[in-house]
Amino acid sequence: MSKEEIKGRKKADILQGTLDLMVLKTLDVLGPLHGYGIARRIEQISDSVLQLNEGTVYTALLRLEQQGWIRSEWGASENNRRARFYSISPGGRKQLARETQEWELMAGVIGRVLQVRR
Repeated sequence: MSKEEIKGRKKADILQGTLDLMVLKTLDVLGPLHGYGIARRIEQISDSVLQLNEGTVYTALLRLEQQGWIRSEWGASENNRRARFYSISPGGRKQLARETQEWELMAGVIGRVLQVRR
């Protein structure tokens, strides 16, 4: 499957929970960001394979904030607009470490299964 074919797939095809993991990692690496900035950074890192709309990102941000894994506060964006900035909490860092470990384990298993030959 080419990158263009992958880009053409539905946004809902992102595995459940992977967006949360990517948001936590983005905030861990870059520090506080607004939702639009988070979405654009994930798209940039994915070489535009992932196209995220703000609604999808804000749903994940709300879920993460309710879990206590991120915090938010109002501030001014680069263009002086009022924006909510999100940052990872200490509990979010612990969750990121757990999820990263689980992801790496599962990716390794899937990789081994896909390499099985007849």
